[in-house]
Amino acid sequence: MGVKMEQQIETVSKYSAGELLKRFLPYYRKYWKIVVIDLFCAGLTTICEMVLPMIMRYITNTGMNDLAALSVQVILRMSALYLVLRIIDAMANFYMAYTGHVMGTQMETDMRRDAYAHLQRLSDTYYNNTKVGQIMGRITNDLFDVTEFSHHCPEEFFIAAIKAVISFIILSGINFWLTLIIFAVVPVMIIVCTVINLRLRAAFRKQRVQIGELNARIEDSLLGQKVVKAFTNEEKEKEKFEEDNQKFFLIKKETYKFMAAFGTTTRAFDGLMYLIVVAAGGIFMVKELISPGDLVAYVMYVSTLIATIRRIIEFAEQFQRGMTGIERFVEIMDSDIEIFDEPDAVPCENVKGDISFRNVSFAYPDDHNIVFRDLNLDIHAGEKIAIVGPSGGGKTTLCNLIPRFYNVDEGKIVLDGQNVNHYTIKSLRQNIGMVQQDVYLFSGTVYENIAYGREKATREEVMEAAKRAGAHEFIETLKDGYDTYVGERGVKLSGGQKQRISIARVFLKNPPILILDEATSALDNESEFQVARSLQELAKGRTTITIAHRLSSIRNSDRILVLTEEGIVEEGNHEQLLACQGIYYHFYKTANELK
Repeated sequence: MGVKMEQQIETVSKYSAGELLKRFLPYYRKYWKIVVIDLFCAGLTTICEMVLPMIMRYITNTGMNDLAALSVQVILRMSALYLVLRIIDAMANFYMAYTGHVMGTQMETDMRRDAYAHLQRLSDTYYNNTKVGQIMGRITNDLFDVTEFSHHCPEEFFIAAIKAVISFIILSGINFWLTLIIFAVVPVMIIVCTVINLRLRAAFRKQRVQIGELNARIEDSLLGQKVVKAFTNEEKEKEKFEEDNQKFFLIKKETYKFMAAFGTTTRAFDGLMYLIVVAAGGIFMVKELISPGDLVAYVMYVSTLIATIRRIIEFAEQFQRGMTGIERFVEIMDSDIEIFDEPDAVPCENVKGDISFRNVSFAYPDDHNIVFRDLNLDIHAGEKIAIVGPSGGGKTTLCNLIPRFYNVDEGKIVLDGQNVNHYTIKSLRQNIGMVQQDVYLFSGTVYENIAYGREKATREEVMEAAKRAGAHEFIETLKDGYDTYVGERGVKLSGGQKQRISIARVFLKNPPILILDEATSALDNESEFQVARSLQELAKGRTTITIAHRLSSIRNSDRILVLTEEGIVEEGNHEQLLACQGIYYHFYKTANELK
């Protein structure tokens, strides 16, 4: 029910066409010279097209009134003029078709770059509430139509304006009253088509949303295909996919209904305008109010006018697709950046590692569940702190607040005497190394994943980091060693191997502050022992915060904190906490019983 409501809300446009165009127009700024030349070429092609009826009018009227005056030389001169015009038209059209489209692609690329950069700055809250399939659709498929829109939109409207004005002037000169009758139909046609267009835009928007839902469904199912097979839920996944697939079909069906209504309406108005020309024009010619040559020219200009209106109306589909793409882009750009540098932010340099939580209160923005209330904690530089406690007690959240993955609601977190909000985000995070419980490896090689810890590291430094993390030996046994492709999210490696590669990344980064969130959770006893020794070496002189369920890995910590929903309820070293026989004691006793 929640998903359906979300889709219903999302299909309602939050922006007017004027607002969207205002946000889109600045992307033309870099390419204004191309736009000017493109419109000049559009003007040339229009003039070349508008000259033909005048040539036919001249030849017809001359032939009807004085056939002797219509010599071969005159016809050849007219033909030569038209040939020159067609050559100019071809050259101008090539520029429009090639350079204009390239400009559109460049604008699409610029928008995608801006969208991606903005996405990089959004907080975890945004990603917690937005499906990856929807995001991918917005920065790929939704922007494809912007290329055609950005190129054709100014071009088509410019050509239409020229043709409408020139046609009205010339047709009025031929017969004002007939022209008045013809142009009286145009506003009615525009109003009717506009109403259908608005419905078409809403249908296109629904289509975009459902494509995102379909992508999200496919991504979720394929990434979790092992779980699907393990629980033999293939048929269930097919049913869920079919449900979304049918929704997409019904939305496209609705879209085509409005497109068909659009096309039928334009054809009906085309027929009406031709009917007026044939009936009224024929009567005017019988009454000698218009000459046969003028009527031929009149029919040709009306045909041009109708073709122009039809082209604009047909472009309306592309226009609506482009506007929908722009709207979905604008929605990304309007997503609030919750984590940002303060105006007076300074680089975080020469970090010692003193960390203090002072009256910190925090609740997740999306569900407002309170995690901390007036939490106070002091961690000294170089101190090895371990945090234990029941699931949901806020251990990972506490660690995520230090690098500002979230902002605290009240209180402050102080690093070396300075509020972390006063440091630039980049420099703050550069001084913090994290090995998270949910290991993420990028699609690429083992070497590339370790080198991600420090961009300009040498191969020797990468290998040394792997050795210190206890990863070098198993890497050497892989088919291509450090150049082995790990697959999407590291699917070709075991959990323990992925964990050690992620630890090697932190060794390479060599930060003054370490946060180890279940860093050895996926390792066997032997690997855990090797990595623990390496981590112990790396932790020397550095502030280290370790979250662990395996209490054996934190026995040598300087201080152990027991964190629950009530806050920090116990604090001390291993021996002190055992002597208290409190929560830690029961955790330790239970762990020993399970061995």
